[in-house]
Amino acid sequence: MGLTKSFHFSDEQNQLASFAKAFAHPARIAIIQQIIQNKTCIVGSLTDTLPLSQSTISQHLKELKTIGIIKGEIDGPSICYCINEENWDRAGKMITQLFKQFDSSCC
Repeated sequence: MGLTKSFHFSDEQNQLASFAKAFAHPARIAIIQQIIQNKTCIVGSLTDTLPLSQSTISQHLKELKTIGIIKGEIDGPSICYCINEENWDRAGKMITQLFKQFDSSCC
């Protein structure tokens, strides 16, 4: 959705949509799983385990970092990524809250 329409929605709705976007691609899910499994990752290690080019992985990492799901630190010539725990917890709570709103007696 373009920026021109996002102002019609609450900050929380926009934040939840951003988090959902982070999980909307299987490559990003695989990257997140690798980071969780290894507690951290260096971009080069992802190219060894995922069937994606380094440029594609870098694009997905940039998206995840922009949204705030991961954070990165420069470690010499490499960038080391890990889960941004504060935003990870926030995303989990927001998604859980959305799912809890469902009332199965609606139809």
